[in-house]
Amino acid sequence: MEHLAAIAGVSTITVSRALRNSPLVTVETREKIRKIAEEQGYRFNVSARNLRLGRSHSVAVVVEMTPASDRPMSDPYPLELLGGITQELTTAGYSVVLTSMQLIDTPPVQGADGMILLGQGSHGEAVRHLQRSGLPLVIWGAPDANQPGIVVGSDNRKGGASVAERFIQQGRRKLLFIGDIDHAEVQERCAGFMEALGEQQHAVTILRPKAFTFEAGFDCMSTYLKKKDKPFDAVFAASDLLAMGAIRAITEKNMTVPGQVSVIGYDDTPGAASFIPALTSVHQYLRDGGILLAKKILGLINEEKVESEVLQTTLVVRQT
Repeated sequence: MEHLAAIAGVSTITVSRALRNSPLVTVETREKIRKIAEEQGYRFNVSARNLRLGRSHSVAVVVEMTPASDRPMSDPYPLELLGGITQELTTAGYSVVLTSMQLIDTPPVQGADGMILLGQGSHGEAVRHLQRSGLPLVIWGAPDANQPGIVVGSDNRKGGASVAERFIQQGRRKLLFIGDIDHAEVQERCAGFMEALGEQQHAVTILRPKAFTFEAGFDCMSTYLKKKDKPFDAVFAASDLLAMGAIRAITEKNMTVPGQVSVIGYDDTPGAASFIPALTSVHQYLRDGGILLAKKILGLINEEKVESEVLQTTLVVRQT
């Protein structure tokens, strides 16, 4: 900037103001300085600005899931959230550092201005781990009275209740719930489901696979069917992949869906509509959730008052 100032015959502060479109510099001077800067190959030194401001202008997005062949990072769940987050942060001039729980001690994450956590983990352990960093933190998940923090998430209780109401309308009476209720969101879905069932909740059997994959849904349902436990005529799965796996296991036992067994999933991922039979599922507005997460973390970084927020859900009825 000193070099540009010398060429233009102005002060360094005038160059700085001109490159920032400051109204304190005339349009003619701004255009003159910008032309010189282009001719000289000037590039704004982002690192120097960040050092001066004491900020990195980056946000670390931590995905609370271990990448695996049966549940890759390309799952619709993190990708839709990431789309909204990236859109909002890049518009605000922030870069996104995408990482996992296994890499949160690396320099790019430690140097971030704030963190967004996608998933609270079993018993909320992921949240507690990140809170120890002292950085501003926003969480995607379910509010927890015992774990204060800014949370953005879907109305999981209402989502679970909508499934129960659907089964009641269909006259289903012998119910299964599939999902790991050690996770706050799944626990809320199960609680809403049970509450809406009223006295009928005593007829619910809970299966607790430790993953959210197709394979986990297939395995836990296959095991249940082999045991010849209580008969059932409806299944509420805490994710679409669990629901799809359960359907495969059910049909391999020559039971029909939805003839003998109704099945409803959660998330309404793109694969739900193309699955055969097309899967009924609770829709989460994940992209909108991502935008909200980004807005909340920017608010915390700028020391503004920020509050948790809950998004609505919608039951999308298809063929199962």
